[in-house]
This record gives sequence, C-alpha cells and structure tokens, in this order.
Amino acid sequence: MKKIAIILLFTSFLIPAMAQSPINLGLKGGYSNSKLVTDMNAINEGNVDNYHVGAFARVTLGRIYIQPEIYYSSKGGTLEDMTGSVSQAVNSFDLKTVDVPVLLGINVVDKGPLKVRANAGPLFSYFTDKKLNSNVLSEDEIKDHFFGWQYGVGADFMFLTLDVRMENSSGDLYSGPYIDSDVRSKSFVVSLGIKLL
Repeated sequence: MKKIAIILLFTSFLIPAMAQSPINLGLKGGYSNSKLVTDMNAINEGNVDNYHVGAFARVTLGRIYIQPEIYYSSKGGTLEDMTGSVSQAVNSFDLKTVDVPVLLGINVVDKGPLKVRANAGPLFSYFTDKKLNSNVLSEDEIKDHFFGWQYGVGADFMFLTLDVRMENSSGDLYSGPYIDSDVRSKSFVVSLGIKLL
C-alpha cells in the first residue's frame, strides 16, 4: 500500500511538471490514408490505408511552438489508366519513407492540462523501400526523396497528444516516360502520441 501511495504522489508532481516544461519529447504513431495524384483526367486515383511510427520534440515559446519529428511511414496508392496508353491494369505503389517534418504551431486554447493547437511546416521524405506492381511502370523511375508540406490541428491532454493533418508533396515523384504529368503524394494523417518528457 505504501508503494502505491508513493507512486501516486510522485505521479501527481510529475504530470504538472511535464505540462509546464518548455521542452517535450515523446513517441507517436497512427493511421494514414494516402494516394498518388496526377493532373491527367484519364488516370483513376486510388487510396490506400497505411501507418506511421516515430518520435517528436516540441519547444514551446509562450503560445508559439516548434515541433520537429521523425518517423517511419508507409505511403502509396494506385493509378489506373482508363485509356490503355499506360496500362489497363492497376499500377499499385507501396512506398516506405522516413519523414522529417518541422512544424511551427500556435496554442489556440491553453486551459491547464488541455491545449488545442494549429500547426504547419515543411516536410522532407526519403524513400527506404519502393515496390511497384505494374506491367509498364518501373520502380527505378520513382525518385529517392521528395519535399512537401504538412498542416493541421492537434490537442494535448496532460501527457497525451493527438494530431490530425494533411500532407502534400511538392514536385514530381515519378520520372518515367509513361505518365505525362507530375505524380504527387497526398496523405491524411491521424497520430496519437505520448510525452515522455
């Protein structure tokens, strides 16, 4: 019983200290829904469900904060050419990346243990694995990295943190001759994190 009382007492001091600290470190993971998009009307774009896991840091300066992150992510999608000029089969992309976003945010609501946030910033993604199921398109023609943007909202309650974001790549991911348009990545990302510091 004494041990339980000591643990509860320690936790009651630790949680407010974590909430007031200007620097937070933590782990995060969650769900993403991604697709590849083009400007070609004849291409039918398909979504795929994926995941991500990683870590984050947050430096708070009043209501403003900077949040760099690094995580391993699964992205991709399907592109189906409806005219038959690329392939009548569905071209399926399974892409694994290391993502490094750096977000600038603001605490819109700051009520004790509850915070509601908005953030946005650049994203750098490096492909660690590229799998492509296609009769015509080649994995070698997928670029090794891309630059993009993330933006969204989040909420913190004590040591838990929740983020909902959109992610858009900038520029062309695919350099092959069969698709006469930029191929870009778009993702809807939901993550749940825990602050360890």
